[in-house]
Amino acid sequence: QVQLVESGGGLVQAGGSLRLSCAASGRTFSNYAMGWFRQAPGKEREFVAAISRGGSTTRYADSVKGRFTISRDNAKNTVYLQMNSLKTEDTAVYSCAADQLGLVVNFRGDYWGQGTQVTVSS
Repeated sequence: QVQLVESGGGLVQAGGSLRLSCAASGRTFSNYAMGWFRQAPGKEREFVAAISRGGSTTRYADSVKGRFTISRDNAKNTVYLQMNSLKTEDTAVYSCAADQLGLVVNFRGDYWGQGTQVTVSS
């Protein structure tokens, strides 16, 4: 099992930036593809980004492509989400997840963190 803890959320003005971190513990971090999801009030959870085990392959939702960057540091057991040019519609609880099959295209998430709130003000 993998335990995931997110950090880095907060309040930022539109156009600003935030970097989220997700620290993993438990089993070997590099065995998992990692992803970020978000859920806004009254909406379903949606995929944001995913990264392969070694970090060479990434995938993004169209809504964040060109603005967000997912990366990972397997030596630190941490995955990051750099968010630039934030918009009010990016406001949501952001959660990281681990996929034990290592899938990026069909990332499903077998283990989940509790989430961190990101609020973008106008």
